Amino acid sequence: MNIEVISGGPRQESITSRLALFLQKEIQKKSTHNIGLIDVRDYDLGFLQTVYKSVSETPEKFKPLAQRMFAANAFVIVTPEYNGSYSSALQNLLDHFPKQARKVFGLATASTGALGGARSSQQLLLLVPALFGIASPYLLITPQVDKKFDTEGNLLDGNFQKPIDIFIKEFLWLAESVQQKQN
Repeated sequence: MNIEVISGGPRQESITSRLALFLQKEIQKKSTHNIGLIDVRDYDLGFLQTVYKSVSETPEKFKPLAQRMFAANAFVIVTPEYNGSYSSALQNLLDHFPKQARKVFGLATASTGALGGARSSQQLLLLVPALFGIASPYLLITPQVDKKFDTEGNLLDGNFQKPIDIFIKEFLWLAESVQQKQN
C-alpha cells in the first residue's frame, strides 16, 4: 500500500513539518507500506485553473506529484491552523487533485498554542467527504508542537507517544481494511 503524508504548512520555517516528518518515520517503523512525504512548500501549483484528473492530463512539471497523488491508497494530512481552518496551500493542493474516492485520510493538526489546531481538524472532517475520501475517526491534535518535536522531526515529549501510537494504529487499521476490500 502507498501512503502519502501531506505536510500542509506553507511557511518556509514551518513547525508543522516537524510533525509530518515524525509521522512519516513512525508509520514506516510500524508498517511495511511505502510511506512518502508530500510537502506543499515543494510545489508552486499557482491558483487553481485546471483540475488534474489523471497523470496524463497533468502538466509535465507536476507529473511526479500527480503520480504520487493518484498512486496513493491513503493519506495522512498534517496541517497548521489558520483562522480556525487548515492552510490555503493544503486546500490548493487538494483542489488540484480533488477526487480521492475510497481513500482513507488520517488527520493531524498542529499549533504552538494550547488547542493544537482542534478547530482546523473540524474543517478537515468536512473536507474529506467532499474529496470522496474516508476520514479515520481518531484525530491527532498536537498542541505546543514546537515543544514536542525538534526541527528534524524527533519527538521531544515522550508523554505524547501514546496519542501518536493510537492515531497510527487506528489509521492503519482503517486504511488496510479499506484496501483489503478493494482488492
